[in-house]
Amino acid sequence: MAGILDSVNQRTQLVGQNRLELLLFKLNGRQRFGINVFKVKEVLQCPNLTAFPQRSSVIKGVANIRGQTISIIDISKAMGGRPIAEVDNSFVIISEYNRTIQGFLVNSVERIINVNWESILPPPKGAGRSNYMTAVTEIDGELVEILDVEKILDEIIPAHSVVKDELVKEVSGLITGEQKPILIADDSSVARRQIHKTLVNLGFEVIVTENGRLALNKLKELAAIGPINEQLSMVISDVEMPEMDGYTLTAEIRNNPSLKDLHVILHTSLSGVFNKALIEKVGANDFIAKFHPDELATAVKGAL
Repeated sequence: MAGILDSVNQRTQLVGQNRLELLLFKLNGRQRFGINVFKVKEVLQCPNLTAFPQRSSVIKGVANIRGQTISIIDISKAMGGRPIAEVDNSFVIISEYNRTIQGFLVNSVERIINVNWESILPPPKGAGRSNYMTAVTEIDGELVEILDVEKILDEIIPAHSVVKDELVKEVSGLITGEQKPILIADDSSVARRQIHKTLVNLGFEVIVTENGRLALNKLKELAAIGPINEQLSMVISDVEMPEMDGYTLTAEIRNNPSLKDLHVILHTSLSGVFNKALIEKVGANDFIAKFHPDELATAVKGAL
């Protein structure tokens, strides 16, 4: 296990190539799960945990890791499964989502794989709304579930999604003439709900798509009707999405003469690994980390 993530900081060369690297792990049983390596800070044997009062039942306790107190979440129990019993023989995946750092307790960690986003598919339609998958893929002839971690975290600590009144007034004052909708692309049901609520609070109509491929198809459909900037205010896209990621979507927009002038905001939980050079590389106008409604509103205001 030592050294499995030594090269994480060198993996940014995948940016804009519609590829990602998944860290594979198991909970209880044979089913494999995956998490984007970009969101992983460290993998370690489960340390000593300290319980604290009034904690959520899915939080096993807290651990002091490199001088930081981190909550350790039993991700199996959080999804309604059996809790992981043998904590001492388990592992913790330290991850960063939406500007917070937490540890996910897992039974075992396998390896890192490199895959193309085109081979990452949406969950089966029969999976239902209560499932915790954001995508699936096939590795070694077996189905790997990529978890909707944003949904899991939101159920433990719901995100604040109300925009300040003064920002609402400022944005409303910039909307002139006929209001043009905003198109959003995000594979997480929780993220779509959060973004939709924020934009509606600002007075916008919203067109919702679940991944980059569907977003691009919708954009082309609108462009066939007439000038795209007369139909949309902007595009707000996640980065991680099955079939086509946000980088590739942005590149496709910039390479399409009928779409190239669209304002594109990348809005993702992949915080902490981006900078201005990466934004410029893929051609996005702006990048904001999830999820803070006032910052999303400020980005929309800047676009207007």
